Amino acid sequence: AAGHSLSDEFAPSAEAGEAASRAALLDITHGTLRRYGRVQAIVRALSQRAAPDPALEALLWCALYALDSGRYAEYTVVDQAVRACAMLERWSAKGYVNALLRRYVRERAAIERRLETDPTARYQHPAWWIELVQNAYPGEWQEALLQGSRVPPMCLRVNRRRTSVERYAARLDELGIAARVIGPEALLLAERLATERLPGFAAGEISVQDAGAQRAARCLDLADGQRVLDACAAPGGKTAHVLEAAKVEMTAIDIDPSRAARLARNLERLGLAAHVQVADALRFAESCTASFDRILADAPCSGSGVARRHPDIKWLRRQSDIAGFAERQNDLLDALWRRLAPGGKLLYATCSVFPQENDAVVEQFAARHADATRATLPDGAPAQWLPSAEHDGFFYALIEKTA
Repeated sequence: AAGHSLSDEFAPSAEAGEAASRAALLDITHGTLRRYGRVQAIVRALSQRAAPDPALEALLWCALYALDSGRYAEYTVVDQAVRACAMLERWSAKGYVNALLRRYVRERAAIERRLETDPTARYQHPAWWIELVQNAYPGEWQEALLQGSRVPPMCLRVNRRRTSVERYAARLDELGIAARVIGPEALLLAERLATERLPGFAAGEISVQDAGAQRAARCLDLADGQRVLDACAAPGGKTAHVLEAAKVEMTAIDIDPSRAARLARNLERLGLAAHVQVADALRFAESCTASFDRILADAPCSGSGVARRHPDIKWLRRQSDIAGFAERQNDLLDALWRRLAPGGKLLYATCSVFPQENDAVVEQFAARHADATRATLPDGAPAQWLPSAEHDGFFYALIEKTA
């Protein structure tokens, strides 16, 4: 709505209403936005109206997603969409909505063939986004875009201070919850579940964290006794994983007070402790006199690697935004570098798939700092992970400060 993010729109009503109705609302809104390029193209192809009505278009987009989802009977979707016209005070549009949706049901196969020639409809990303990914990953771009529009996987991180991944997997199996091990502490669920259904969640035995995000703690090259700074820490998944992996002195900062409070609550649930501060990373780096052995710079970015979790990102972002993110990322690295002890290591991380925010930023940083050397990632995996059936898209670069 008016350029606002979907998460912001839901925030005021986060605790209102029944869980089931909220889940249905999330499914319709997120599902529609994942297929936004497609449903827009279908309405354009079938509508005879010269001046679109935004409210009616939104209703049609949601109805088309509901039809495609296969969760509802076709006649129910059409009937409910027609009834919704009255709720929107668009009584005269009932016939138009009914006719368009019924025509889609009748002509779906022909419409599908027409959509194949429209990249935005086929891959469900803006044209500029498709071009950037195609140029960066000529052999993988199609799968990356298709994965970027699917329902994201649900992965758990097992708290090794409370249990092991093998023991927890066995508990899930006993409860009939299908999961498989995909990392040292990572369990991929076959189906998404509410955290209330996961044994040991409240007791801090597990957290929900994407497998790609779990790479951060493994790539920091941690050891007991280190001083660690998580410079953009909230909501705290990576902070907590670091503390689960090694006995370090952790300072975690975030600019948003509410997100920092959420981070503190997450640490409390897991039985972990850190120095949590509300601060802007740039100003913190300028005013702080301490040095750190390890710094995690989980930089603000386009979010292009996690767009399926926040599907409005694809349509709110503009190509011109990427250069702005890269500039801020460079500024953040320069500031944090001053807080890294000689011989220390900084892990630069983004949830982006755009090279302009990733390798390009690291290369520019290294060119400015003679004491910066890019090190091999300890987990041995490539720096860039694209979205897949197992994880989101993440980038990591480990930079060492020569003594």
